[in-house]
Amino acid sequence: MAHSCSTPKSSSTTTNSKQDGLSLETAIVINEKHETTGVRAEYKWLNDHYPGYISERQALEWNDKIPYDVISIKLPDEKKLDVYFNISKFYGKF
Repeated sequence: MAHSCSTPKSSSTTTNSKQDGLSLETAIVINEKHETTGVRAEYKWLNDHYPGYISERQALEWNDKIPYDVISIKLPDEKKLDVYFNISKFYGKF
């Protein structure tokens, strides 16, 4: 039997052990209600999980009518990653 963990509801993000943000299917869910705090939560998550990263690009991608931010980063070891965030809870809300 599999168990999953999630952060408390007051958190800006929702993740479990299978959500690493490395694909649409495992996108990090941002639980903010406004674009300013939502984008801030994305970059906080990146800082917490990939210290020392450099942001190279940010793009909006739609899948099944759900908006995602895809942030391309470079790690200190030069490895490059695309990190996916489900932004449906705050996209377009100012």
